[in-house]
Amino acid sequence: MALDPTTGAILALVSTPSYDPNSFASGDPSSSTAYEKLLTDPSNPMLNRALRQTYPPGSTFKLVTSAAALETGQVTDINAPTDSPNPYLLPGTSTYLPNESTSDPCLNASLTVALTYSCNTVFAKLGAEIGNARMDQEAVKFGFNAARDMPVGVVPSVFQTGINSSQNALSSIGQFDTAATPLEMAMVSAAICNNGSLMTPYLVSELRASDQSVVGNPTQPAQLSQATTPQVASEIQTMMESVVQSGTGVTAQIPGVTVGGKTGTAQNGVNNSGNPYAWFVSWAKNSSGKEIAVAVVVANSSTQRGDISGEMLAAPSPSR
Repeated sequence: MALDPTTGAILALVSTPSYDPNSFASGDPSSSTAYEKLLTDPSNPMLNRALRQTYPPGSTFKLVTSAAALETGQVTDINAPTDSPNPYLLPGTSTYLPNESTSDPCLNASLTVALTYSCNTVFAKLGAEIGNARMDQEAVKFGFNAARDMPVGVVPSVFQTGINSSQNALSSIGQFDTAATPLEMAMVSAAICNNGSLMTPYLVSELRASDQSVVGNPTQPAQLSQATTPQVASEIQTMMESVVQSGTGVTAQIPGVTVGGKTGTAQNGVNNSGNPYAWFVSWAKNSSGKEIAVAVVVANSSTQRGDISGEMLAAPSPSR
């Protein structure tokens, strides 16, 4: 999913596997057979995964938690150490939450370092301290927990309420029952890129007749919400740039273009039995001020489990 952060216009929408509508558009008897075959295809090619399928967003949701931490004053300096253990004991449990690697600099990491190296411990603890109600409020401002129509229907992305502190900690790192469409995570990135202003996403800008005359009013860009303050958005932009410059998203660097990003690798299946989901959300700005926000999720990858990550599969790479 690719958005124009300043208008909300959807620039690209991709869902794979896909299908050829010409296979059932002719109206002859073969059309019915082709259509039935698509409906029963186990790969579900007729599902628009960009708009109508949710996935656990994993560490990409740490962008929302960052905004909540800065807005509530839980973090007042993105470069100051936090009081964050490694590993982190989930509240009310005997379960310790680890980080991806024991060599990651996550112990008492600053918010910038924590986002750069995707420290679960820092963001889970922040989520628990912020609380479920305030985390939900932040998620809603970024577009969660709401259906939308643009005019294609979009299923709601979900941040759960009424959960306990440990569940909220896990939700704050994009796990537990947190679920998002690729559109939603592109909206998160777009709002941050657009100084905290989230524009209403839309697919149709105008309606034209066969002679190309405009017969419907052009869509007027409209603000959906002020997802966060300009100051907080600027601070998160700086942290996302650090992710691409020296952290988990270095493959997304583009010469001459400012790029900010966040990787995510989310658990899949009971007891994480399935191959993880790989995410990358980002924005880019060129020297002339043109901006774009992008979200990519790779699900059901046949890549060996140990090689699945947002950086390896979902982020751009010179080899692809």
